[in-house]
Amino acid sequence: MNPHIKILILNWNGIELLKPCLESVLKIDYANYSVLVIDNGSTDNSLEMVKKNYPKMECLSLDKNYGYASGYNKSFEYLKSDPPEFILLLNNDTKVDPDILTSFIQAKNQYGDNHLYGGKIFYQDNPNQIWYAGGNINLKFSKITHRGIRKQDSEKYSNPIQTYYITGCCLFTTMEVINKLNGFDEQFNMYSEDVDLCLRANKIGINCYYWPDAKLWHKVSASLGGAFTIKKMRKKLIGIGRLLKKHSQQNK
Repeated sequence: MNPHIKILILNWNGIELLKPCLESVLKIDYANYSVLVIDNGSTDNSLEMVKKNYPKMECLSLDKNYGYASGYNKSFEYLKSDPPEFILLLNNDTKVDPDILTSFIQAKNQYGDNHLYGGKIFYQDNPNQIWYAGGNINLKFSKITHRGIRKQDSEKYSNPIQTYYITGCCLFTTMEVINKLNGFDEQFNMYSEDVDLCLRANKIGINCYYWPDAKLWHKVSASLGGAFTIKKMRKKLIGIGRLLKKHSQQNK
């Protein structure tokens, strides 16, 4: 029997994005999975929509917007009473391929259970253009980039590789890994918490793998109004600054 996978979807006032995401999740061709929607105190009736239209999906209602790191950490704490073996963190502004979970199982069968895995992520508005095909980190030059970003899909991005980090947009792993890492560092409210998680993982022998057969499509930065907004760039710079400060100190 296939191992159980719990899909964790963090939401905040994303009702227009969440519904198509959940519709794609319902079409996943995998026999043993469930969904937990973590709602960060939405005021747009997101949670009511989920309960009405997707009654079999579990909901965790938080009292306010805790952001990405803390919101997910609260879901990890919630799951401790009945922990799933595997989890998939999934942005609410994505649509997934029906074979995404089967593909991640194939990845863990090749490389091992207790690692971090990410898939090939395309732009929703340009379905053959890559947003993420692995992650590159160069702390010395303050550079954190997506491999393949804004490139057309090609054979170059169609082979599994070990990579520096997995984007939190779509991250597959075990609860054992999450517990070893004590979840996300909550000093990162949005941006770089995923990179920090992967850097900490690497230091204790947990690797990151890009698995291109696991595919999804991302409405990039929809929660912040677009890909190049001032709000997004400010949050990103703050996150990178915290990351550099933390890991440069640790490497001294």
